[in-house]
Amino acid sequence: MPAIDTASLNKFNDWRILVYGKTGAGKTSAAGILTGKTYVLGFTKSYKVLAGKFEQGWQIDARKPMEDLDEWARQFDPTQYDNLVLDDISNFERIWFQERGRESKNGISNELQHYSQWTNYFLRFIEWVFDMPLNVYITAWEADHTITAPTGQQFTQYGPDMRDSVRNVAMGLCDIVGRLIVKPDTGERGVILEGNDGVFAKNRLDSRKGCKVEDLFNFADPNV
Repeated sequence: MPAIDTASLNKFNDWRILVYGKTGAGKTSAAGILTGKTYVLGFTKSYKVLAGKFEQGWQIDARKPMEDLDEWARQFDPTQYDNLVLDDISNFERIWFQERGRESKNGISNELQHYSQWTNYFLRFIEWVFDMPLNVYITAWEADHTITAPTGQQFTQYGPDMRDSVRNVAMGLCDIVGRLIVKPDTGERGVILEGNDGVFAKNRLDSRKGCKVEDLFNFADPNV
């Protein structure tokens, strides 16, 4: 592997952003703000809200998600695009386990080994995607998780709806993890970019603690 020229690095190139929120909050619609050639890999049909706003796309077949993802990987050329959108990645986890359950002894329930298999499968997939030379925008559903602090205190925290074994790694690999919220009185949509005990969020690209959805991809750091 060649040495890294740190002097020429630009942290705003090939970013990885994960945004989670309630269903219908506008996570997928935010991808329409992206500039450049955008490819959408959808795990549900929510990408329809982006009609006319992306170059090409692929919807994973819920009946054979692993085989279909392999087929997509064989034909996708990341050098032809500026952005890749992984839309509704929480549903990817669900259809993966659903298909595995069909292969079990009773044809319904998941078996113990499926959980470790999912961890290995997902982490190989996400690390492969994150090595691509383009921007990656991921959307996920919202769920609350029980978090145990080093002191032993437990609290509930909002985060992406994924199993802990893959959620923590995925969040760690992303440059930004934000929670999309909608103000009930105005309908204005914003993204929380700084976390606390109740919300997981982080931003290692610039100094913003939050922003309007339309400004999510407008990076600005006064310290640079």
